[in-house]
Amino acid sequence: MKLKSLLFDEKAVSRAIMRIAHEIVERNESVDNMMLVGIKTRGVPLAQRLSDFIYNKIEPSLKLPVGTLDITFYRDDLTKIKERGPVVSDSAIPESIEGKTVILVDDVIFTGRTVRAALDALIAFGRPAKIQLAEMVDRGHREVPIRADYVGKNIPTSKNEVIRVKLAETDGVDAIEICEL
Repeated sequence: MKLKSLLFDEKAVSRAIMRIAHEIVERNESVDNMMLVGIKTRGVPLAQRLSDFIYNKIEPSLKLPVGTLDITFYRDDLTKIKERGPVVSDSAIPESIEGKTVILVDDVIFTGRTVRAALDALIAFGRPAKIQLAEMVDRGHREVPIRADYVGKNIPTSKNEVIRVKLAETDGVDAIEICEL
């Protein structure tokens, strides 16, 4: 992959997280019955950052629980990745999701298939009252009828472009890049 351009630097990534956090609090009556669940890999640190921002800057009375969700066995393309094999890790949901508002968090929404798999994986843990979706980047090209409730940035792309979200926790730097295949 060849880097085409840097779309977000560290400050822009922080601003997008701040905006999404404010939107989550504004659109929901209360954060008392809410949980953030990050889709592995980069959705997990994004969910943690959203929780930290909401607690430290908006609603200091409550620290939102953060879960992690591994969607590996819910993917519809497992047969296509058999040569390298699926990499499975544990999901960790810190408490019951029954009756809660669950915000699924991921880095990039593209076809919508990852989110579809995440919905299936999440429902295996129980029945939340409501599920919302927060994405750092929406690049378009849906193949299933799914849309994000909260989006850091809409970035229209061509099919031969890739959006890479880099986070300090996983990549050593905060940035969003567009690359060509």
